Amino acid sequence: MRFLAFFLTAFCMATPAFAYIGPGAGLGAIGILIAIIGGILLLVVGFLWYPIKRMMRKKRDGAEPAPGTENE
Repeated sequence: MRFLAFFLTAFCMATPAFAYIGPGAGLGAIGILIAIIGGILLLVVGFLWYPIKRMMRKKRDGAEPAPGTENE
C-alpha cells in the first residue's frame, strides 16, 4: 500500500519533459523493437519447432519401408 501511495504521489507531481523525438529516431526505435521481437520469435521457433519437426519426420519415416527394400 505504501508503494502505491508513493507511486500516485510521484505520478501526480511529475512535470512535462518537453522532449521531442524526431521522425528518424522514432522510426529507428520502432525498427529496433520489431527486430528484437522478430529475433525472439525466431529463437523460439529454432529451439522448439525444428526438434519437434525432426521427431515427427523420424516417426513418419520409421512407419514406411525404405525405397527399394519392398522385395527383400
